Amino acid sequence: MTLPRLLRTSTFQLSLVYMVLFAGSVLLLLAFIYWATVGYMARQTDATIDAEIAGLAEQYRSRGLEGLVKVIQERMERDPEGASVYLFATRDFRPLAGNLSAWPDVPAQDDGWLAFEFRDPRADGRVFEARARPFVLQGGLHLLVGRDIRELVATQALMMRALGWGLAITLGLALVGGLLMTRSMTRRLDQINQTSREIMAGHLSRRIPLSGSGDDFDRLGGSLNAMLDEIEYLMDGIRHVSDNVAHDLRTPLTRLRNRLEQLRADLGAQSPHLAELESAIADADQLLNTFGALLRIARIEAGGHRARRVDVDLGALVMDAADLYGAVAEERALTLDTMISGAPFVQGDRDLLFQALVNLVDNAVKYTPRGGRVTLQTGVEDGSAFLRVADSGPGIPAENREKVLERFYRLERSRSTPGSGLGLSLVAAVAQAHQAVLLLEENSPGLRVTLRFDETTA
Repeated sequence: MTLPRLLRTSTFQLSLVYMVLFAGSVLLLLAFIYWATVGYMARQTDATIDAEIAGLAEQYRSRGLEGLVKVIQERMERDPEGASVYLFATRDFRPLAGNLSAWPDVPAQDDGWLAFEFRDPRADGRVFEARARPFVLQGGLHLLVGRDIRELVATQALMMRALGWGLAITLGLALVGGLLMTRSMTRRLDQINQTSREIMAGHLSRRIPLSGSGDDFDRLGGSLNAMLDEIEYLMDGIRHVSDNVAHDLRTPLTRLRNRLEQLRADLGAQSPHLAELESAIADADQLLNTFGALLRIARIEAGGHRARRVDVDLGALVMDAADLYGAVAEERALTLDTMISGAPFVQGDRDLLFQALVNLVDNAVKYTPRGGRVTLQTGVEDGSAFLRVADSGPGIPAENREKVLERFYRLERSRSTPGSGLGLSLVAAVAQAHQAVLLLEENSPGLRVTLRFDETTA
């Protein structure tokens, strides 16, 4: 199955819904982990700053400004590589002590905190972020106490990358899982669809393959197979009965016709009942033709033709049909044309294909008015061989073109014309047996009937 077709399946769309739900839950989980980790570190940083502020405030109260400056210097000397940030400045923010070279030129946040960047000489002058609280001491002096939050920022970046990669991997795995699951389910559905198409094509013995796992598809397939067994049994019974009826009736009808023929011969040409005898014989012939057509259709649908498949020259088939109906067309003042191109060959039963072509030509000749035209054509179009019979008769309305393929269906204007209504039914059966497409189209005027074959052998 191609990827575009796979993406349009309902199974894949359902997988996408679950993928979105799963990705959403993973995103919520990762967001909680981010909040718990980074938020905890931020709260710890603020708590450390508050503790330092409390300690420095105590030193300021007990030892004054000089003591405060001394304590700040001692802390910086004791931990020169530490994350603490100090700045003691004058009224006009000129530094007096601390490890910042200048007072941060940023406004305070609503909660009184400052977030700013500073250049750290201990790290080759690189710029880092810091978080601090400012205070105004006695005499208008300024004190800034904070922490270098480079580790917090790095952790935040790491967590964001982890969130992004985690979400991408989750979506990728979910997408791959959805594709695999969809492919597996679609393969099982394709088996069911393929079996259904084969059954519709007349292969009633086909059954849905089971994997033996006992899953839902196996249970569904088992139920469908049981239903198909019952349908095949019933259809075989109906076909057997109809075949027997047609066969059994054809025998006495043949005897009846022979007796009528004998009676006509015994009475002679001068008998006043000759016309009635001729009419009775014609009716018997029509009944025999009808039963013969029914039996042929039954044999075709039963698949008995498959063993006789050979390479069939469609060009020769057209020429034989034209020779057969040439005299009839001339008698009816019809122009019978043949058009052969491409020398097409198909695998099939020549007798059945010839019977189908003859039925189409017979209908065309029968319904085309005097002076009209009937065309027999064969060739190759778009890689497919075709047989085509076109006429300039009254045609068939578009709404009736499906119905005329049914057995015994006849248009109102055709009821006075001899026939059984089985000609196109036989053509449809032959087309189905050869996996060919039967098309009934407008010829303007008239009808154009095409048999298009999927496989062309030459």
